[in-house]
Amino acid sequence: MKDTQKNGRSKPAMSGGRRLAWGAGIGVLLFAIGYGLNAKGWLSFSLGSSDQATTQIGTAAYSREAMEADRKVQSKDKKAVAAGVPVGADGYFVPPPESSIPDTPYGEAIRRGQTIFMETSTTVSDHVGNTLACVNCHLDGGRREHSAPMWGAYVSYPAYRAKTKAISTLEDRIIGCFTFSMNAQASSSGIAPPAGSDVYRDLMTYMYWMSDGAPTGQKLPGAGFPKVKKTELGYDLVRGKEVYTNNCVLCHAVDGQGQKDAESDVVFPPLWGANSYNWGAGMARIDTAAGFIKANMPLGKPFSLSDQDAWDVAAYINSHERPKDARQKGTVEEARVEFHDGEESYYGKDVNGVIVGGGCGEVSP
Repeated sequence: MKDTQKNGRSKPAMSGGRRLAWGAGIGVLLFAIGYGLNAKGWLSFSLGSSDQATTQIGTAAYSREAMEADRKVQSKDKKAVAAGVPVGADGYFVPPPESSIPDTPYGEAIRRGQTIFMETSTTVSDHVGNTLACVNCHLDGGRREHSAPMWGAYVSYPAYRAKTKAISTLEDRIIGCFTFSMNAQASSSGIAPPAGSDVYRDLMTYMYWMSDGAPTGQKLPGAGFPKVKKTELGYDLVRGKEVYTNNCVLCHAVDGQGQKDAESDVVFPPLWGANSYNWGAGMARIDTAAGFIKANMPLGKPFSLSDQDAWDVAAYINSHERPKDARQKGTVEEARVEFHDGEESYYGKDVNGVIVGGGCGEVSP
């Protein structure tokens, strides 16, 4: 077969083997170029992450040291390529190490925020109505991927939230955590810290420091809690109790009240009852709890439970009574219709012959 040329001459067409070799060579060259750019953090690829609507930051690690070095280069040469996003070999954002906190007034604020984050119920006791701390849901001091890490949260606000039907700032979001997850209504003050409080200033300083290098306007892999697709079987309390008995009792006890050490500090948090999050908290939704559990529990064994087990045990945990929704002003049914209609939640529903959602007891010392 011949290719006709404009000058009337002809030459043999490239053979199939030569075309294959030529194409392979070009492919290798393009891959090498792309890999080099990705290693510098200049490109992002979707690699089938378990996260939905997130951007995977490649497979090649790009250390914080490399980021700092590239920043120094750019500070001297404005035409230099901007520093990339620090990413580990696992593809997740790498926050700064605690050792990098400076010995300055700024560093002091970071450490105050860190202490509040780790010991919320004791450091902000007049605004916390249970025994929980931020770290109970946001693991490893807010660093752990798939547990709504602070490096994913800080760069995501302001944002519109369906829960409030309004644009929420990061401070608004933290106020919500105090109101629902920390059950501020049962605290000595009865409310979350007021807007503008140094509590928020220090917490947001801690989050800002942890987010150094994270891009805005882009949901990073591991940000937030993962979504677990609901199974065909749905969820079941009998199966959930079995999963809880086999996987959760060791830390959280048969009665779900967790464990404390000799100084009464919480070692493993209570999962229901007066000392836990209230019915308005995001974790009280079965789907949210299922995502958290799937990715993080049992502690030290992430992604070890099946999707079915995660849904079932989340349902079992959230079928128990807990403090009332802080937004409830009238009846449970009125609050269910206004705030919980359409949710994966037992709020206002019959569980073993009892309508749950009315709240329970006082916080125990």
